[in-house]
Amino acid sequence: MSIHPSLGAAVKGKQAKSVLKRTERIKYLMNKGLWKEDSKVFGLPKIKAVRIKIKKEKAAEKPAEEGAVAAAGAPAATPAPDQKAKAPAKK
Repeated sequence: MSIHPSLGAAVKGKQAKSVLKRTERIKYLMNKGLWKEDSKVFGLPKIKAVRIKIKKEKAAEKPAEEGAVAAAGAPAATPAPDQKAKAPAKK
């Protein structure tokens, strides 16, 4: 049985926006210091939407291997020489 097209992925036909909305433009202008309190909200300059591509950082070399390496590299848990268990004295 197939899936109805309306239940498909929502991002399939979604495109990135090219221009900011009015509120986003005002925030942008405020951050740049170009917005004045008495400015009109109509006729604002168009501001291109900044597309940020985030590169995924390479995952740390498999955490399971790191734990195994750390455990293998660590010395065995041996008591200090002065803390060795005393053998019971034979009579």
